[in-house]
Amino acid sequence: MKHFFRTATLFFGAAGLLFSASTGAQAQDKTPKYSNEFLNIGVGARALGMGKVQVSLAQDATAGYWNPAGLLSQKAKYDAVLMHSELFSGIVKNDYAAFSMPLDDKSAIGISAVRVGVDDIADTRDLINEFGYIDYSKIRYFSVADYGVLLSYARKIGNVEGLKFGANAKVIYRNIGEFADAWGFGIDAGMQYDKGNWRLGLMARDITTTYNAWSINADELKPTPGAPLEEIPTNRTEITLPTFVLGVGRLVKLPGEFTALAAVDLEVTTDGQRNTLISSSAVSVDPRAGLEIGYKNVAYLRGGVSNVQQIQSFTGSEEWKVQPSLGVGVALSGLRLDVALSQLAIEKLGGRTQTNNIIVSLGYGIK
Repeated sequence: MKHFFRTATLFFGAAGLLFSASTGAQAQDKTPKYSNEFLNIGVGARALGMGKVQVSLAQDATAGYWNPAGLLSQKAKYDAVLMHSELFSGIVKNDYAAFSMPLDDKSAIGISAVRVGVDDIADTRDLINEFGYIDYSKIRYFSVADYGVLLSYARKIGNVEGLKFGANAKVIYRNIGEFADAWGFGIDAGMQYDKGNWRLGLMARDITTTYNAWSINADELKPTPGAPLEEIPTNRTEITLPTFVLGVGRLVKLPGEFTALAAVDLEVTTDGQRNTLISSSAVSVDPRAGLEIGYKNVAYLRGGVSNVQQIQSFTGSEEWKVQPSLGVGVALSGLRLDVALSQLAIEKLGGRTQTNNIIVSLGYGIK
């Protein structure tokens, strides 16, 4: 146990150094926010059912997304995961696929692909012809989609039992129909340490800062006839500043072949002040918590809370809101089926309740 606390101190020390290094480099008051935010939605119904608490827990192909160091802990030789979810009543489609495998007893690799998009958007700029009549044949449709591909590598370094390291090289493509697109590249790095029933994790996303180079097709961005002229955007570079996630989890055996896995993550963003529980001009901290109750490693019940925000209601009063989530899972003969229900943490609009999101993922491991 003494060795565990020494390693835990190393984790927290490394996190502190990374946080201070990023904040020291940002003296300006205004920093870019929410770039490549589609990569922060989360993947896997197990993770989303637990409030996105996975940095210290991920142990299958989804580890390539949450923390690549976890690829070394997967139980199957080959593991694959597919996920589909729909946000905002089905308007936004979120799809994900991943595969991972070991190279030897000290290293593993994985590949992950994410697409988040809105399809069949109507372009009605030519709806009214030159004679002032409506011509529905002139309506065109386009999609807005973000793509991310992550190439992951994990390796055990040194002789410390339970200590693992991993990294991602990620390629990003963002597309707005024929109007604009962007290419980006970034690097993530992560660590995990397991000792008995304790698990620690540290993930640094966009550790080198990720750059997206946008290319604008000005010829396609013609204004609507009769509408006020608007400035057409020009080519530019969008940057994503580092984000750090520190997590700790513990597995507890319960009577009757039940288990309980509880975990907490702290996500620290370095892009200035956000609407989070702990917020400052330098960094913002968003805590998350999750719990998984298992029975015979076959059936699972999950719950979590995340996205703590202060919301102003229509009456003008301010109150704290959280995003709750629930999930269930079944694992049989290498096949895993997980379903999660997540609720957007937004205020009621017009007396209507906020939208529920259903996430379904399927995983399969081959020994």
